[in-house]
Amino acid sequence: MRRPAVSILLAVRNEQRHLPAALASLQAQTLRNWELIAVNDGSRDRTGAILRQAARNDPRIRVFDRPGRGLVAALNFGLRHCRAPLIARMDGDDRCHPWRLELQARFLRLHPRIGLVATAVRHFPAWRIKEGLRAYQEWQNALRRPEEIRRDLYVESPFAHPSVMLRRDILLRAGGYQERPWAEDYDLWLRLARAGVRFARLPQVLLDWRDRPQRLTRTAPTCTAAAFRACKIHHLQQDFLHQVGEVSLWGAGLEGKAWRKALAEAGIAVTRWLDVDPRKIGQRIHGAPVHSIDTLQPDGPPVLVTIGARGARPQVRAWARQRNLREGQDFLIVT
Repeated sequence: MRRPAVSILLAVRNEQRHLPAALASLQAQTLRNWELIAVNDGSRDRTGAILRQAARNDPRIRVFDRPGRGLVAALNFGLRHCRAPLIARMDGDDRCHPWRLELQARFLRLHPRIGLVATAVRHFPAWRIKEGLRAYQEWQNALRRPEEIRRDLYVESPFAHPSVMLRRDILLRAGGYQERPWAEDYDLWLRLARAGVRFARLPQVLLDWRDRPQRLTRTAPTCTAAAFRACKIHHLQQDFLHQVGEVSLWGAGLEGKAWRKALAEAGIAVTRWLDVDPRKIGQRIHGAPVHSIDTLQPDGPPVLVTIGARGARPQVRAWARQRNLREGQDFLIVT
């Protein structure tokens, strides 16, 4: 059997309702030289039977039944069985567009300095998609070039996990997936970025990303806002906040105050707040004074921007450019 060009890594549990459509979308791919590593993680419905029937009909599908030990364990188990130099993630309730694998594999072949390429995604079903999720989708899809993705890396997770394709050797060097008290995919993106891996995104919508009440991002304790803050701070302490004991926060709303608490738990004190509202200047919040943003200077103490208002990021960046403040060195946007 020839070596596959792409290994599709699928960890799945209790997905009998949507799994047939996901498998059909893989079998419709224009790139034919793939293998599917399907890890059935302790399903109690017909998921295993559906996978085994698919494998009988298609020798490219390899099924592994395991007791339910969780997503990270299932992904790492499946990774050990992937033979291709490229790994594409897939979930059992999503759908790939036919050109997905071919376009991603071609992009990585033509851009050897890129380690991971995602695609634009579309949430479905449309009737379920609310304003906040639509804004998140638009933000993700707009991040295409490596520098754009790197700039916004600490804002939110920039990729839908089942939309990515990455080089197998890079994923192995990073230690695969890790069991942490936060989302395994966001943790991986941050580890890869710190290792110097460059990211990109194709502009085409090549994945339909299903939203539903049972989705892990809605139910798992590793996907709460507090878990994401903890993940960001953990990696910031090895990057932007390496050996830093105090910071300034620009944004004293609910999100800023939540960041102050999370930073304190990590041993980092907020010693100054920054604000544009003249009525707040001179006040104290949790013992730290509020200063005007005009006091910001290049090469000053590190500043985290924690403004939660939609549309604030472009305004912050425009203001910073006028004052020669460097994003990623003088300040970092984290919300």
